[in-house]
Amino acid sequence: MATAPATTIPTQEHVIRDITLARFGRDEIRIAETEMPGLMALREEYGAAQPLKGARITGSLHMTIQTAVLIETLVALGAEVRWATCNIYSTQDHAAAAIAESGIPV
Repeated sequence: MATAPATTIPTQEHVIRDITLARFGRDEIRIAETEMPGLMALREEYGAAQPLKGARITGSLHMTIQTAVLIETLVALGAEVRWATCNIYSTQDHAAAAIAESGIPV
């Protein structure tokens, strides 16, 4: 009697081109945060209240530095986030690497 082949469940929660780009991505995210005052105001005003606590949000949008700021805002407001790029050709690899390194599935 043949046995079924063992299956493995991947432990990584990301599929990105180059995780070593994370530091560059983090620097770019910090710059973008200064250019996105609306999202930063949401973090400041509602972060402690965690209004999205318990929400599970899955998004599919161009994975850019600006999207990274949105993702981190959702997390700061309490959401559990998982992200997929909608276009591999528009993905900014450094943004994806920074998000992956912070533990957010992307």
